[in-house]
Amino acid sequence: MILSFLSSLLLASACAAPAIDSLSEQAGPATALASPEPGRPPLRDWTVMVYMNGKSNIEPFALGDLNRFETVGSSEKVAIVAELGRSKGLDNDTTADGDWAGVRRYFVTKDQDKEHIASTLLADLGNPDMGDWKEAASFLKWAKAEYPAKKYLFIIWDHGWGWIDPKKPGDNLLDGTKSISHDFVSGNYIKTTEMGNIFREAGRVDLYVSMACFMQMAEVAYEIKDGADVIVGSEEVIQLPSLNWEDFFALLKKNPGAKAETAGVYMVDTFREMYGRPEYAEMLEKTKYGVQLSALRAAKLPLFVKKAKTWYSLAMAADDRRALARAKAEVLRFEVGDEVSDPDKRISFYGDLHHFADLAGRYADPARPGAKEQASAGEALKDFITGELIIKNVWLGKDRTGKEYSSTRGLGIQIPGRPGNLIEYYPTYSKLAFEKASGWDSFVKYLESIGE
Repeated sequence: MILSFLSSLLLASACAAPAIDSLSEQAGPATALASPEPGRPPLRDWTVMVYMNGKSNIEPFALGDLNRFETVGSSEKVAIVAELGRSKGLDNDTTADGDWAGVRRYFVTKDQDKEHIASTLLADLGNPDMGDWKEAASFLKWAKAEYPAKKYLFIIWDHGWGWIDPKKPGDNLLDGTKSISHDFVSGNYIKTTEMGNIFREAGRVDLYVSMACFMQMAEVAYEIKDGADVIVGSEEVIQLPSLNWEDFFALLKKNPGAKAETAGVYMVDTFREMYGRPEYAEMLEKTKYGVQLSALRAAKLPLFVKKAKTWYSLAMAADDRRALARAKAEVLRFEVGDEVSDPDKRISFYGDLHHFADLAGRYADPARPGAKEQASAGEALKDFITGELIIKNVWLGKDRTGKEYSSTRGLGIQIPGRPGNLIEYYPTYSKLAFEKASGWDSFVKYLESIGE
Protein backbone atom coordinates (compact mmCIF):
# COMPACT_ATOMS: atom_id res chain seq x y z
CA MET A 1 0.00 0.00 0.00
CA ILE A 2 2.14 2.93 0.86
CA LEU A 3 5.39 4.67 0.73
CA SER A 4 8.66 3.96 -0.88
CA PHE A 5 11.92 5.88 -1.08
CA LEU A 6 13.07 4.03 -4.19
CA SER A 7 10.84 1.93 -6.42
CA SER A 8 12.92 -1.11 -5.42
CA LEU A 9 11.63 -1.04 -1.83
CA LEU A 10 9.47 -4.09 -1.09
CA LEU A 11 5.80 -3.87 -0.05
CA ALA A 12 3.45 -6.42 1.63
CA SER A 13 0.41 -7.43 3.87
CA ALA A 14 -1.22 -8.06 7.39
CA CYS A 15 -4.14 -9.60 9.80
CA ALA A 16 -6.00 -8.72 13.17
CA ALA A 17 -6.47 -9.21 16.95
CA PRO A 18 -8.97 -8.41 19.70
CA ALA A 19 -10.12 -4.81 19.89
CA ILE A 20 -9.31 -2.70 22.95
CA ASP A 21 -11.62 0.27 23.36
CA SER A 22 -10.29 2.03 26.44
CA LEU A 23 -7.39 1.83 28.81
CA SER A 24 -9.68 0.74 31.61
CA GLU A 25 -10.72 -2.34 29.57
CA GLN A 26 -7.24 -3.56 28.64
CA ALA A 27 -6.32 -7.04 29.78
CA GLY A 28 -3.81 -9.79 29.03
CA PRO A 29 -0.89 -8.57 26.91
CA ALA A 30 -2.48 -5.15 26.56
CA THR A 31 -1.20 -3.18 29.52
CA ALA A 32 -1.94 0.42 30.45
CA LEU A 33 1.28 2.11 31.53
CA ALA A 34 0.65 5.80 32.08
CA SER A 35 -1.79 8.67 32.15
CA PRO A 36 -0.08 11.63 30.48
CA GLU A 37 -2.36 14.45 31.60
CA PRO A 38 -3.62 14.62 35.17
CA GLY A 39 -5.36 17.91 34.31
CA ARG A 40 -6.55 16.92 30.85
CA PRO A 41 -8.46 19.58 28.86
CA PRO A 42 -12.13 18.54 28.64
CA LEU A 43 -12.49 19.16 24.90
CA ARG A 44 -9.70 19.97 22.48
CA ASP A 45 -10.10 21.52 19.04
CA TRP A 46 -8.39 18.59 17.31
CA THR A 47 -7.34 15.06 18.14
CA VAL A 48 -4.90 13.59 15.61
CA MET A 49 -4.83 9.78 15.55
CA VAL A 50 -2.01 8.08 13.61
CA TYR A 51 -2.21 4.35 12.92
CA MET A 52 1.46 3.61 12.21
CA ASN A 53 1.96 0.09 10.91
CA GLY A 54 5.72 -0.28 10.91
CA LYS A 55 5.58 -4.10 11.06
CA SER A 56 7.29 -4.27 7.71
CA ASN A 57 10.39 -3.23 5.79
CA ILE A 58 9.72 0.45 6.55
CA GLU A 59 10.03 0.16 10.33
CA PRO A 60 12.86 2.73 10.60
CA PHE A 61 10.73 5.33 8.84
CA ALA A 62 7.82 4.74 11.23
CA LEU A 63 10.06 5.38 14.23
CA GLY A 64 11.58 8.36 12.46
CA ASP A 65 8.20 9.92 11.72
CA LEU A 66 7.05 9.54 15.32
CA ASN A 67 10.19 11.39 16.34
CA ARG A 68 9.26 14.08 13.82
CA PHE A 69 5.82 14.40 15.43
CA GLU A 70 7.59 15.07 18.71
CA THR A 71 9.35 18.17 17.38
CA VAL A 72 5.94 19.87 17.70
CA GLY A 73 4.07 17.64 20.14
CA SER A 74 0.59 17.92 21.62
CA SER A 75 -0.94 21.00 23.21
CA GLU A 76 -4.03 22.00 25.16
CA LYS A 77 -5.80 22.52 21.83
CA VAL A 78 -4.36 19.67 19.74
CA ALA A 79 -3.72 16.12 20.95
CA ILE A 80 -1.56 13.76 18.90
CA VAL A 81 -1.78 10.04 19.68
CA ALA A 82 -0.24 7.16 17.79
CA GLU A 83 -0.49 3.39 17.65
CA LEU A 84 2.93 2.20 16.53
CA GLY A 85 3.77 -1.33 15.44
CA ARG A 86 7.21 -2.81 14.79
CA SER A 87 8.76 -6.26 14.47
CA LYS A 88 12.02 -8.17 14.45
CA GLY A 89 13.84 -10.04 11.72
CA LEU A 90 12.35 -8.36 8.64
CA ASP A 91 14.24 -6.40 6.00
CA ASN A 92 15.43 -3.01 7.26
CA ASP A 93 14.88 -4.04 10.87
CA THR A 94 16.34 -1.51 13.28
CA THR A 95 17.48 -1.90 16.88
CA ALA A 96 16.59 1.71 17.70
CA ASP A 97 14.61 2.58 20.85
CA GLY A 98 15.23 -0.71 22.63
CA ASP A 99 14.51 -3.01 19.68
CA TRP A 100 11.09 -3.95 21.06
CA ALA A 101 8.52 -5.76 18.94
CA GLY A 102 4.74 -5.53 18.99
CA VAL A 103 2.26 -2.65 19.14
CA ARG A 104 2.24 0.33 21.52
CA ARG A 105 0.15 3.45 21.98
CA TYR A 106 1.71 6.85 22.65
CA PHE A 107 0.62 10.33 23.63
CA VAL A 108 2.96 12.52 21.58
CA THR A 109 4.84 15.07 23.66
CA LYS A 110 7.31 17.72 22.54
CA ASP A 111 10.93 16.64 22.30
CA GLN A 112 13.81 17.63 20.01
CA ASP A 113 15.79 14.35 20.15
CA LYS A 114 15.08 12.77 16.76
CA GLU A 115 16.94 9.57 17.67
CA HIS A 116 14.78 8.53 20.60
CA ILE A 117 11.02 8.40 21.22
CA ALA A 118 10.32 10.36 24.39
CA SER A 119 6.51 10.47 24.18
CA THR A 120 4.40 9.02 26.98
CA LEU A 121 3.83 5.30 26.51
CA LEU A 122 0.14 4.76 27.20
CA ALA A 123 -0.23 1.04 26.56
CA ASP A 124 1.64 -2.04 25.38
CA LEU A 125 -0.91 -4.04 23.37
CA GLY A 126 1.16 -7.15 22.82
CA ASN A 127 1.22 -8.06 19.14
CA PRO A 128 -2.22 -7.52 17.56
CA ASP A 129 -2.61 -7.76 13.79
CA MET A 130 -2.35 -4.27 12.32
CA GLY A 131 -3.56 -5.64 9.00
CA ASP A 132 -7.01 -6.19 10.48
CA TRP A 133 -9.49 -3.34 10.06
CA LYS A 134 -10.88 -4.16 13.51
CA GLU A 135 -7.57 -3.17 15.10
CA ALA A 136 -7.60 0.15 13.26
CA ALA A 137 -11.20 0.71 14.40
CA SER A 138 -10.26 -0.20 17.96
CA PHE A 139 -7.53 2.43 17.99
CA LEU A 140 -9.83 5.05 16.50
CA LYS A 141 -12.60 4.35 19.04
CA TRP A 142 -10.12 4.39 21.92
CA ALA A 143 -8.51 7.67 20.84
CA LYS A 144 -11.85 9.44 20.40
CA ALA A 145 -13.02 8.24 23.83
CA GLU A 146 -9.79 9.09 25.66
CA TYR A 147 -9.07 12.39 23.87
CA PRO A 148 -12.43 13.95 22.93
CA ALA A 149 -12.26 16.88 20.54
CA LYS A 150 -14.37 19.11 18.35
CA LYS A 151 -12.67 17.69 15.25
CA TYR A 152 -10.80 14.46 14.48
CA LEU A 153 -7.98 13.64 12.06
CA PHE A 154 -7.27 9.96 11.36
CA ILE A 155 -4.13 8.89 9.49
CA ILE A 156 -3.22 5.40 8.26
CA TRP A 157 0.56 5.20 7.85
CA ASP A 158 2.03 2.27 5.91
CA HIS A 159 2.40 0.69 2.48
CA GLY A 160 -0.44 1.31 0.03
CA TRP A 161 -1.65 -0.11 -3.26
CA GLY A 162 -4.76 1.76 -4.29
CA TRP A 163 -7.90 -0.37 -4.69
CA ILE A 164 -6.00 -3.62 -5.31
CA ASP A 165 -6.08 -6.56 -2.91
CA PRO A 166 -2.83 -8.38 -3.76
CA LYS A 167 -2.71 -12.15 -3.76
CA LYS A 168 -0.99 -13.84 -0.84
CA PRO A 169 0.51 -17.16 -1.95
CA GLY A 170 0.80 -18.88 1.42
CA ASP A 171 -0.08 -18.02 4.97
CA ASN A 172 2.60 -15.41 5.54
CA LEU A 173 3.72 -13.12 2.75
CA LEU A 174 6.96 -11.35 3.59
CA ASP A 175 7.93 -9.91 0.23
CA GLY A 176 6.98 -8.33 -2.99
CA THR A 177 3.43 -6.90 -2.75
CA LYS A 178 1.46 -3.93 -1.54
CA SER A 179 -2.09 -2.70 -0.34
CA ILE A 180 -2.99 -0.70 2.85
CA SER A 181 -1.70 -1.37 6.38
CA HIS A 182 0.26 -4.50 5.52
CA ASP A 183 1.36 -6.44 8.57
CA PHE A 184 4.34 -8.48 7.38
CA VAL A 185 4.24 -10.59 10.54
CA SER A 186 0.68 -11.83 10.09
CA GLY A 187 0.65 -11.60 6.28
CA ASN A 188 -2.63 -9.68 6.40
CA TYR A 189 -3.74 -6.24 5.21
CA ILE A 190 -6.81 -4.02 5.26
CA LYS A 191 -8.71 -4.61 2.03
CA THR A 192 -10.20 -1.68 0.17
CA THR A 193 -13.71 -3.02 0.75
CA GLU A 194 -12.94 -3.16 4.49
CA MET A 195 -11.82 0.44 4.85
CA GLY A 196 -15.35 1.73 5.30
CA ASN A 197 -15.84 -0.75 8.15
CA ILE A 198 -13.36 1.22 10.24
CA PHE A 199 -15.61 4.28 10.27
CA ARG A 200 -18.85 2.32 10.54
CA GLU A 201 -17.43 0.75 13.70
CA ALA A 202 -15.62 3.76 15.20
CA GLY A 203 -17.57 6.70 13.81
CA ARG A 204 -16.82 9.48 11.34
CA VAL A 205 -13.83 11.79 11.38
CA ASP A 206 -13.46 15.28 9.96
CA LEU A 207 -10.27 14.59 8.01
CA TYR A 208 -8.76 11.31 6.83
CA VAL A 209 -5.23 11.01 5.42
CA SER A 210 -3.63 8.04 3.67
CA MET A 211 0.09 8.18 4.36
CA ALA A 212 0.38 5.47 1.72
CA CYS A 213 0.98 5.11 -2.01
CA PHE A 214 -1.73 5.31 -4.69
CA MET A 215 -4.65 5.81 -2.31
CA GLN A 216 -6.16 8.99 -3.82
CA MET A 217 -8.25 7.02 -6.30
CA ALA A 218 -11.94 7.25 -7.10
CA GLU A 219 -12.27 3.58 -6.10
CA VAL A 220 -10.74 4.13 -2.65
CA ALA A 221 -12.32 7.50 -1.89
CA TYR A 222 -15.80 6.25 -2.67
CA GLU A 223 -15.34 3.35 -0.28
CA ILE A 224 -14.78 5.76 2.65
CA LYS A 225 -16.92 8.70 1.52
CA ASP A 226 -19.23 8.34 4.53
CA GLY A 227 -16.34 8.17 7.00
CA ALA A 228 -14.73 11.60 6.58
CA ASP A 229 -15.57 15.09 5.35
CA VAL A 230 -12.17 15.59 3.70
CA ILE A 231 -9.87 12.92 2.26
CA VAL A 232 -6.16 13.54 1.61
CA GLY A 233 -3.89 11.20 -0.32
CA SER A 234 -1.61 10.70 -3.29
CA GLU A 235 -2.28 9.31 -6.75
CA GLU A 236 1.40 8.31 -6.92
CA VAL A 237 4.03 6.70 -4.74
CA ILE A 238 4.75 8.68 -1.57
CA GLN A 239 8.48 8.96 -1.10
CA LEU A 240 10.05 8.36 2.28
CA PRO A 241 10.55 11.60 3.71
CA SER A 242 6.73 10.99 3.69
CA LEU A 243 4.63 14.06 4.61
CA ASN A 244 5.73 17.38 6.10
CA TRP A 245 4.72 16.55 9.66
CA GLU A 246 6.70 19.31 11.34
CA ASP A 247 5.14 22.20 9.46
CA PHE A 248 1.67 20.66 9.33
CA PHE A 249 1.49 20.10 13.08
CA ALA A 250 2.95 23.56 13.70
CA LEU A 251 0.21 25.14 11.56
CA LEU A 252 -2.53 23.11 13.24
CA LYS A 253 -1.15 23.98 16.66
CA LYS A 254 -1.00 27.68 15.72
CA ASN A 255 -4.52 27.64 14.23
CA PRO A 256 -6.45 25.00 16.20
CA GLY A 257 -9.78 26.45 15.11
CA ALA A 258 -9.06 25.44 11.51
CA LYS A 259 -11.90 23.53 9.85
CA ALA A 260 -11.36 20.22 8.06
CA GLU A 261 -10.91 21.75 4.61
CA THR A 262 -8.36 24.24 5.93
CA ALA A 263 -6.45 21.49 7.71
CA GLY A 264 -6.48 19.44 4.51
CA VAL A 265 -4.98 22.39 2.65
CA TYR A 266 -2.32 22.68 5.38
CA MET A 267 -1.35 19.06 4.76
CA VAL A 268 -1.20 19.52 0.99
CA ASP A 269 0.62 22.87 1.02
CA THR A 270 3.28 21.80 3.51
CA PHE A 271 3.91 18.66 1.42
CA ARG A 272 4.53 20.83 -1.64
CA GLU A 273 6.84 23.13 0.28
CA MET A 274 8.93 20.27 1.66
CA TYR A 275 9.48 18.52 -1.68
CA GLY A 276 10.34 21.86 -3.25
CA ARG A 277 13.41 22.18 -1.03
CA PRO A 278 16.68 21.68 -2.94
CA GLU A 279 17.64 18.40 -1.26
CA TYR A 280 14.27 16.78 -1.98
CA ALA A 281 14.02 18.20 -5.50
CA GLU A 282 17.42 16.63 -6.16
CA MET A 283 16.19 13.32 -4.72
CA LEU A 284 13.17 13.32 -7.05
CA GLU A 285 15.38 14.05 -10.04
CA LYS A 286 17.77 11.22 -9.17
CA THR A 287 15.02 8.68 -8.51
CA LYS A 288 13.06 9.82 -11.59
CA TYR A 289 9.88 10.40 -9.65
CA GLY A 290 7.41 13.19 -9.31
CA VAL A 291 5.17 13.69 -6.31
CA GLN A 292 1.51 14.65 -5.92
CA LEU A 293 -0.92 15.16 -3.05
CA SER A 294 -4.53 16.32 -2.99
CA ALA A 295 -7.46 16.95 -0.68
CA LEU A 296 -11.03 16.22 -1.77
CA ARG A 297 -14.58 16.78 -0.50
CA ALA A 298 -16.16 13.42 0.24
CA ALA A 299 -19.70 14.83 0.01
CA LYS A 300 -19.12 15.58 -3.68
CA LEU A 301 -18.31 11.98 -4.61
CA PRO A 302 -21.88 10.82 -5.44
CA LEU A 303 -22.36 13.67 -7.93
CA PHE A 304 -18.87 13.02 -9.30
CA VAL A 305 -19.90 9.42 -10.00
CA LYS A 306 -22.94 10.59 -11.96
CA LYS A 307 -20.84 12.92 -14.10
CA ALA A 308 -18.19 10.25 -14.70
CA LYS A 309 -20.87 7.74 -15.73
CA THR A 310 -22.48 10.22 -18.10
CA TRP A 311 -19.15 11.00 -19.73
CA TYR A 312 -17.89 7.45 -20.23
CA SER A 313 -21.32 6.28 -21.48
CA LEU A 314 -21.26 8.99 -24.16
CA ALA A 315 -17.63 8.16 -24.97
CA MET A 316 -18.55 4.53 -25.56
CA ALA A 317 -21.55 5.56 -27.68
CA ALA A 318 -19.41 7.88 -29.83
CA ASP A 319 -16.90 5.04 -30.16
CA ASP A 320 -14.00 7.27 -31.18
CA ARG A 321 -11.42 4.52 -30.77
CA ARG A 322 -8.57 6.45 -32.33
CA ALA A 323 -8.96 9.31 -29.84
CA LEU A 324 -9.29 6.99 -26.86
CA ALA A 325 -6.29 4.96 -27.99
CA ARG A 326 -4.18 8.12 -28.08
CA ALA A 327 -5.50 9.16 -24.67
CA LYS A 328 -4.53 5.76 -23.26
CA ALA A 329 -1.05 6.09 -24.74
CA GLU A 330 -0.42 9.61 -23.43
CA VAL A 331 -2.21 9.80 -20.09
CA LEU A 332 -0.06 10.33 -17.02
CA ARG A 333 0.19 6.92 -15.36
CA PHE A 334 1.51 6.15 -11.90
CA GLU A 335 4.37 3.85 -10.94
CA VAL A 336 2.70 0.46 -10.57
CA GLY A 337 5.74 -1.25 -12.08
CA ASP A 338 9.35 -0.16 -12.57
CA GLU A 339 11.94 0.36 -15.28
CA VAL A 340 12.36 -3.40 -15.72
CA SER A 341 8.75 -4.61 -15.61
CA ASP A 342 7.23 -1.59 -17.38
CA PRO A 343 10.07 0.23 -19.17
CA ASP A 344 7.97 2.84 -20.97
CA LYS A 345 5.33 2.97 -18.22
CA ARG A 346 2.52 1.84 -20.52
CA ILE A 347 1.35 -1.29 -18.68
CA SER A 348 0.56 0.63 -15.50
CA PHE A 349 -3.21 0.74 -14.99
CA TYR A 350 -3.54 3.71 -12.62
CA GLY A 351 -3.91 7.10 -14.30
CA ASP A 352 -5.17 10.63 -13.68
CA LEU A 353 -8.85 10.83 -14.67
CA HIS A 354 -8.93 14.54 -15.55
CA HIS A 355 -5.91 14.17 -17.82
CA PHE A 356 -7.44 11.15 -19.56
CA ALA A 357 -10.75 12.92 -20.18
CA ASP A 358 -8.88 15.99 -21.42
CA LEU A 359 -6.82 13.95 -23.90
CA ALA A 360 -9.89 12.05 -25.11
CA GLY A 361 -11.60 15.37 -25.83
CA ARG A 362 -8.54 16.91 -27.42
CA TYR A 363 -8.14 14.07 -29.93
CA ALA A 364 -11.83 13.48 -30.61
CA ASP A 365 -13.20 13.73 -34.14
CA PRO A 366 -15.86 16.47 -33.85
CA ALA A 367 -17.68 15.15 -36.92
CA ARG A 368 -18.53 11.80 -35.31
CA PRO A 369 -22.14 11.25 -34.19
CA GLY A 370 -22.33 11.92 -30.46
CA ALA A 371 -19.02 13.82 -30.37
CA LYS A 372 -20.64 17.07 -29.28
CA GLU A 373 -22.47 15.43 -26.38
CA GLN A 374 -19.33 13.59 -25.30
CA ALA A 375 -17.30 16.80 -25.40
CA SER A 376 -19.85 18.64 -23.28
CA ALA A 377 -19.95 15.84 -20.70
CA GLY A 378 -16.15 15.72 -20.65
CA GLU A 379 -15.89 19.42 -19.91
CA ALA A 380 -18.52 19.11 -17.19
CA LEU A 381 -16.61 16.23 -15.59
CA LYS A 382 -13.29 18.08 -15.70
CA ASP A 383 -14.82 21.27 -14.32
CA PHE A 384 -16.46 19.35 -11.50
CA ILE A 385 -13.19 17.64 -10.54
CA THR A 386 -11.23 20.90 -10.38
CA GLY A 387 -13.99 23.19 -9.19
CA GLU A 388 -16.03 21.10 -6.75
CA LEU A 389 -14.46 17.75 -5.85
CA ILE A 390 -10.80 18.67 -5.34
CA ILE A 391 -10.09 21.27 -2.65
CA LYS A 392 -6.36 21.55 -3.36
CA ASN A 393 -3.94 19.62 -5.55
CA VAL A 394 -0.15 19.98 -5.68
CA TRP A 395 2.59 18.33 -7.66
CA LEU A 396 6.30 18.51 -8.43
CA GLY A 397 8.61 17.05 -11.02
CA LYS A 398 8.51 14.58 -13.88
CA ASP A 399 8.17 10.82 -14.03
CA ARG A 400 10.89 8.64 -15.48
CA THR A 401 9.39 8.89 -18.99
CA GLY A 402 9.59 12.67 -18.88
CA LYS A 403 5.89 13.37 -18.29
CA GLU A 404 5.17 16.41 -16.16
CA TYR A 405 3.12 15.95 -13.00
CA SER A 406 1.41 19.23 -13.81
CA SER A 407 -1.04 16.99 -15.70
CA THR A 408 -2.46 15.71 -12.41
CA ARG A 409 -5.69 17.16 -11.07
CA GLY A 410 -5.94 15.16 -7.86
CA LEU A 411 -7.85 11.94 -8.57
CA GLY A 412 -6.59 8.64 -9.95
CA ILE A 413 -8.70 5.85 -11.42
CA GLN A 414 -8.39 2.47 -13.14
CA ILE A 415 -7.36 3.10 -16.77
CA PRO A 416 -6.10 -0.05 -18.49
CA GLY A 417 -2.75 0.17 -20.24
CA ARG A 418 -1.02 -2.32 -22.47
CA PRO A 419 -1.42 -6.01 -21.57
CA GLY A 420 1.08 -7.09 -18.95
CA ASN A 421 1.43 -8.60 -15.50
CA LEU A 422 2.85 -6.20 -12.93
CA ILE A 423 1.25 -7.68 -9.80
CA GLU A 424 -1.07 -10.57 -8.96
CA TYR A 425 -4.28 -9.45 -7.31
CA TYR A 426 -7.75 -10.74 -6.53
CA PRO A 427 -10.55 -9.95 -9.03
CA THR A 428 -12.48 -7.82 -6.53
CA TYR A 429 -13.29 -4.78 -8.66
CA SER A 430 -16.96 -5.74 -8.93
CA LYS A 431 -17.23 -5.64 -5.12
CA LEU A 432 -16.12 -2.01 -4.85
CA ALA A 433 -18.76 0.56 -3.91
CA PHE A 434 -17.47 2.79 -6.71
CA GLU A 435 -18.00 0.13 -9.36
CA LYS A 436 -21.48 -0.67 -8.05
CA ALA A 437 -22.42 3.02 -8.27
CA SER A 438 -20.69 3.87 -11.55
CA GLY A 439 -20.34 0.70 -13.63
CA TRP A 440 -16.82 1.94 -14.48
CA ASP A 441 -15.61 -1.61 -15.16
CA SER A 442 -17.70 -1.71 -18.34
CA PHE A 443 -15.65 1.23 -19.59
CA VAL A 444 -12.43 -0.47 -18.49
CA LYS A 445 -13.32 -3.55 -20.56
CA TYR A 446 -14.23 -1.33 -23.51
CA LEU A 447 -10.87 0.46 -23.28
CA GLU A 448 -9.09 -2.89 -23.12
CA SER A 449 -10.74 -3.85 -26.39
CA ILE A 450 -9.42 -0.87 -28.34
CA GLY A 451 -5.72 -1.12 -27.49
CA GLU A 452 -3.50 1.89 -28.04
